[in-house]
Amino acid sequence: TRDPSKDSARALASLGAEVVAGDFNDKQSLHAAIKGAWGVFSVTNFWELFSAEAEAAQGKAVADVCKAEGVKHLIWSSLFNVNKLSNGVLPGVVHFDGKADVEDYIRSLGIPASFFHAGFYMSNLPGQSLRDMGEGNWALAMPNPADAPIPLFDAAADTGKFVKAIFLNHEKILGKSIYGATAYYTPTQIVDEFKELFPNTGKKMGFSQLPGDVFKSIVGSTTGAPEPIQEALLQNMRLLKEFGYYGGEKLEPSLAILTEKATTWKEFAKKEPLFAGLN
Repeated sequence: TRDPSKDSARALASLGAEVVAGDFNDKQSLHAAIKGAWGVFSVTNFWELFSAEAEAAQGKAVADVCKAEGVKHLIWSSLFNVNKLSNGVLPGVVHFDGKADVEDYIRSLGIPASFFHAGFYMSNLPGQSLRDMGEGNWALAMPNPADAPIPLFDAAADTGKFVKAIFLNHEKILGKSIYGATAYYTPTQIVDEFKELFPNTGKKMGFSQLPGDVFKSIVGSTTGAPEPIQEALLQNMRLLKEFGYYGGEKLEPSLAILTEKATTWKEFAKKEPLFAGLN
């Protein structure tokens, strides 16, 4: 962490973790943080700087330090290169492509590494795509058709499950990609399971496919994101149906290595604070 004194770092320390200062933009600090580590799980945040180039530089710096320090297993939090996957149809999903660039770099170094591809965050649905549209009328609205396959993932609950399993299966998983998602859900399934959990609230609930320009307008008005980011997020959504979030890869091999069950959409929805009080 950049700040070992912050509350989240102190909480980890109270559980027995050794908390070390490190900054993705300071290579020397990375040496201090990584020195002596057997394994490293590296996650960068595109949304902090809105720059695929800056994120790629951070990821490559970690890889360089892992090589120098003799780390036995680097897990890079990666994603597909959507521009390549779509043959140039979706060239704007830079927050995916930058991570893929780092994966290519890590592979070129020849260091022991695996690649964890987090799925579509369940937490991105409540209050955003899935919300009360007014007077208790809930709806799911996305710029995808109702049968688009969405690999849902409870990041807060399940990231550790997958990372732990990758490290435990060290020899078997080296050089491979693991896809972090519970299952492929369609918007129709998401709505149907919401209705099963909250039958009264869900009586009038349905799914609406938003036109692309409407989706971009909503993103811009609610987040203040500039047009290139609006377009990136729209293309990210188009990816789901047109080419597949994971390019059509099956989830079963990744789920098979887990020692703890991945969280289902229903389980996530039951504990979601925004849904508290619904029936």
